[in-house]
Amino acid sequence: MNTPMFGWFQIIRLGLVQACLGAVVVVTTSTLNRIMVVELALPALLPGFLVGWHYAVQMVRPRMGFGADKGRRCTPWMMGGMLVLGVGGVMAASATVWMATQPLYGFVLALLAFSLIGLGVSACGTSLLALMAKQVPEDRRAPAATAVWMMMIVGFAVTAGVVGKLIDPYTPQVLLQVSAALSLCTALLTAVCLWGLEKHPHKDADTDTDGNIGAERFPGRGSDRLQKQNFKEAFREVWTEPAARTFTVFVFMSMLAYSAQDLILEPFAGAVHGFSPGQTTQLSGWHHMGVLIGMLMVAGAGSRWVGGRLGSVQAWMVGGCLVSALATVGLCSSALAAVWPLKANVVFLGVANGAFSIAAIATMMRLAGQGGAGREGTRMGLWGAAQAAAFGLGGLLGTAASDLAHALLGEERTAYAAVFAMQALMFTVSAALASRLRDGPQQRANLQFDSPLLMKGGSPS
Repeated sequence: MNTPMFGWFQIIRLGLVQACLGAVVVVTTSTLNRIMVVELALPALLPGFLVGWHYAVQMVRPRMGFGADKGRRCTPWMMGGMLVLGVGGVMAASATVWMATQPLYGFVLALLAFSLIGLGVSACGTSLLALMAKQVPEDRRAPAATAVWMMMIVGFAVTAGVVGKLIDPYTPQVLLQVSAALSLCTALLTAVCLWGLEKHPHKDADTDTDGNIGAERFPGRGSDRLQKQNFKEAFREVWTEPAARTFTVFVFMSMLAYSAQDLILEPFAGAVHGFSPGQTTQLSGWHHMGVLIGMLMVAGAGSRWVGGRLGSVQAWMVGGCLVSALATVGLCSSALAAVWPLKANVVFLGVANGAFSIAAIATMMRLAGQGGAGREGTRMGLWGAAQAAAFGLGGLLGTAASDLAHALLGEERTAYAAVFAMQALMFTVSAALASRLRDGPQQRANLQFDSPLLMKGGSPS
């Protein structure tokens, strides 16, 4: 008997888990970053290296996804990942406090803590996406992805605000207490959300009478063979799938372009356009607002309000990358022009970024099961590792390219223009890769989402 598909109640529960994950991560990557640099007067390179290290650790995502596939259940990996993440968060706070008196020992503990953070994020995040790929109906994936990611962003915002108030004025004792309380609360909320969520091991719709997964679509690829495979064999099999390979390159290129702007947008606004520190921070806020608008646009594109006639997921993915390239060309022009509507340009870029990101997540969930059931976690892990590598390299690439352009061109405006032109090229290549990915049979038709967030009177099924 097949496990029933998730309704909106189950999707919201997964969204709360994602919010818990984001809550712990935002403290370790932003609050502790600030304390190291400002209160402890440590080099900014130190927290930058630690954040980069936690992305490097996430190269284990494919192995984590494979483990969830072998166990046929995702919730133990999600709960275990959240516990590891919580422990890593408390250790990171303890390491930060220790750095004040013993910088070397504190750094060693921080390195271990950020390793646990990377492992926890990998186990929980990869398994969560794999479970969504298995259990969320295809016509609900884009709005489901929007809901889950918006809840994660809300988790970022609420946690940053609450923790900021609780640790002000800063003392080491208060930091440790707040960090421990946050990890405990997120672990408890995650346990409540996951309780009874995955009652039985998932069986694909194509399971035959002998229990062989994907028997009708993929003869000879039964569950016994999948269970006997080791990770190396499973990974090699997934990598031979053309769609999986193409999408991996797409994720890496698009996220590299997306993240490369993070560390240079604010310095650019200050150096070229004369923005104050407060104004540059607000500019980043406008970009995030644009991202949310873009996400909602994709989720609403197929709602019943508009009759589901505003394009397929693939069209939004390709279009979002192309418009992102256009918006980045606008930033390139703003570096050379005397007067330019920079705020509007940044919002425009955010909308395009949000649109292609959510469309890509919906495509990710479709492709995870398209190559055959039983390897959803491994595929999600592969793409998660590509995203982590892109985010880890993105900031480094953006700042390094900026420094190199300054050294070679010797003029600030031209240097920034060259970096933005490079980003526009990466977005264009990403659009070309996205155009090679074909929509599934349901997505080739007009989208028809039934999200209760978007449809008046809608209710969870």
